[in-house]
Amino acid sequence: QLGWNLIVLEKVDSTSQQIKLLAQQGAKSGTIIVAEQQTNGKGRLGRQWCSPFGTGLWFSILLRPQILPEKIAGITLATGLAVCNAIRQYTTLNAQIKWPNDVIIGNKKVCGILTEMVSQSNKIEYVVVGVGINVNTLNFDDEISCKATSLAKELGKNINREDFFTQVLDKIQEEINKYLSSPDSSISTDYIQLCATLGRQVVVNRGNNTITGTAVAIANNGDLVVQTEDGKAVLINSGEVTVQGIY
Repeated sequence: QLGWNLIVLEKVDSTSQQIKLLAQQGAKSGTIIVAEQQTNGKGRLGRQWCSPFGTGLWFSILLRPQILPEKIAGITLATGLAVCNAIRQYTTLNAQIKWPNDVIIGNKKVCGILTEMVSQSNKIEYVVVGVGINVNTLNFDDEISCKATSLAKELGKNINREDFFTQVLDKIQEEINKYLSSPDSSISTDYIQLCATLGRQVVVNRGNNTITGTAVAIANNGDLVVQTEDGKAVLINSGEVTVQGIY
């Protein structure tokens, strides 16, 4: 069972960067760093994650799971489901999941998740799950304002970040414990019901390759199953996925 060891910091380059340093020093599974501000927060594909002071929840979790490296995608999915459920219960907003690691409201992103792993010879040394939730952020840079939102913007009022954080951590604990106790079980029906990607047209860019089709399912290992126009089922586990009507 996960037990949290919470470290609260004022300002860091990146919570994930800091927790990796602790991991290398032998920090225990369940250690969390949360910061009021990140100066160099990381998103997917090397992008920067905007995390202004005192407005969101910017945190990273250290895990040392006893699972095979190829099972790591399930941790990302479990975290996304947990955040999505926490938002729905705490705010009644209709949060959904954009596979694999974003939580959206309408067609805009409210949370991003970045999972990183260090492993040796098929054994995981540690996993870092970085989570950024736009809670009370009201202003976004021009380049992301068309696809980013926050809970406060959607609700029309600020919410108590501490209370909400407690709920988020409870949900993450519940979903990750559930996944780690049964990593071979099929993707939960909750995730499938809340996944806005399924049933939509998607475009996947993988290097110089572009795959277009309909997202029809999520495989047990967390891959997205895309049915192309010629009827083939293609498994997607990486690359940039654009979803019709979202981003």
